[in-house]
Amino acid sequence: MKILGIDPGTVVMGWGVVEGEGTELALVDFGAIRVKEKSPMGERLNQLYTEILKIIQQYRPDCVAVEQPFVAKNARTALAIGRAQAIALLAAANQAIPSFEYTPAQIKQRVANYGAGSKEQIQEMVRLHLGLTEIPQPNDAADALATAICHAQELHLNNLLTSQGERQ
Repeated sequence: MKILGIDPGTVVMGWGVVEGEGTELALVDFGAIRVKEKSPMGERLNQLYTEILKIIQQYRPDCVAVEQPFVAKNARTALAIGRAQAIALLAAANQAIPSFEYTPAQIKQRVANYGAGSKEQIQEMVRLHLGLTEIPQPNDAADALATAICHAQELHLNNLLTSQGERQ
């Protein structure tokens, strides 16, 4: 299974593609879409949408996993990130690709087995999960890969639970 992870942002949107099943994942590619901060919001969202579609067409993921915005610190920032999140979900839906959303705590729990891990811990776990020599840069791309890994772990856990239920 090929998973596209997205770390939404209206100036920098991280993305990462992993392939595999459960805990056996391999890095396909990663990067960040950058748009001009001073551009009107509509133009930025349109550019993000266009670039996400290019990534989807190039890598043909089976599903898209998107991080949900964290609201506690700054509601205005969360609203902007929510717009970028909606663009990612729309791009997936327009290509008939299922999408899944995860909170930052869910991502931390699945990637590091600790829902309150630091950003540095999560990035190190991304490096370890994918057998990389360095943490992927920029940070937005590492966060997107964490979201993709989270989805793979979630699928793996659901498959284990389903198979346990079938045995009983």
